[in-house]
Amino acid sequence: MPRSPGGPPEYRDRVRGCLLGGALGDALGAPVEFDSIGVIRHRYGPAGVTGFVPDWRGKIGLITDDTQMTLFTVEGLLRGGDVTAVHHAYLRWLDTQSHPAPPPADGAAFRTGALREQIWLYSRRAPGNACLSGLSQGRSGPLSGGSGPDGHGLTSSGEPGPVNPGSKGCGTVMRSAPFGLNAPSPRHAFDLAAECARLTHGHPTGYLAAGAFAAAVHLVVAGEPLLPAVRQAMDLLAAYPGHEETTRALRAAVSLAAEGDPDPEKVESLGGAWVAEEALAIAVYCALSHPEPGDLRRALLLAVNHSGDSDSTGAVCGNLLGALHGEAALPADWLAGLEGRDTVTELADDFAARFGDGVAADPRTGRPGV
Repeated sequence: MPRSPGGPPEYRDRVRGCLLGGALGDALGAPVEFDSIGVIRHRYGPAGVTGFVPDWRGKIGLITDDTQMTLFTVEGLLRGGDVTAVHHAYLRWLDTQSHPAPPPADGAAFRTGALREQIWLYSRRAPGNACLSGLSQGRSGPLSGGSGPDGHGLTSSGEPGPVNPGSKGCGTVMRSAPFGLNAPSPRHAFDLAAECARLTHGHPTGYLAAGAFAAAVHLVVAGEPLLPAVRQAMDLLAAYPGHEETTRALRAAVSLAAEGDPDPEKVESLGGAWVAEEALAIAVYCALSHPEPGDLRRALLLAVNHSGDSDSTGAVCGNLLGALHGEAALPADWLAGLEGRDTVTELADDFAARFGDGVAADPRTGRPGV
């Protein structure tokens, strides 16, 4: 359901915007992910990329592992919504990286459902080593450490997780937007995203950055403007031991955005985005630099034109602004060339029907469909 004239986006429009916006940013940044800003400008002109460009295969509009894993996060939330359900969904994603087509179930409890039948997903798109190794370690069951009596909370210890305890790569953040789309509170979104991030990345910064991102998505879906949503997510983050790296990165992003005049050099002052807190900070900076619906195109281009992990920062920025503004704000010409658009849209609609019934989130409760 589109937004009413002059009104905020409806819940389904925000879910579509979040997932499609993330896929757009991912596909925009993928061809230049490993290029410096100097190479990007030399190849595409002073403004860098200004739309979809061919990747090394000569293909345009292809998504990466960022969107692949985000879609499997959505499926995990649809099929149980706890750590085990998400873990099973990620094992289905791991199959897409290990097989040319859907493998036989062979008694594996996780090999069920429709998303694993999507042949186009069976393609390696530069998956993160920690995601691959972490899921391979935990095939028999989640190794994240479990959860507290309410299903959340062990991340509050600030201790490294048992899987890849030194890893804080951006693979935690780039897949975590969906946790913010249906949680009963920002804290629940934070905790579940962080707990599921520990399935592959054990460093506190890795999983806490994922939690902060999910909380920010939750808040904008619930009707908060972008900057207050980021500040509230930072307040929530500050209560967790081990938050310091992520907090410093987000503070730098907010301060830099307040200066105005955004450019790639300012983006790069926040880091290369290969680690979680830098990817989140860059995406937040780009979103805050161009927060209006009509500026979404500029925000995404800022998010991908730099020397770092361009597809991940593009994806996270697109998730955030898509959730804020809804599908109507996304550039229609880019959507027309996006790989997997129909699958992303169908999954978004299934999610919205399950958790929101097409009703906008209530900002008083922060709960979609209430």
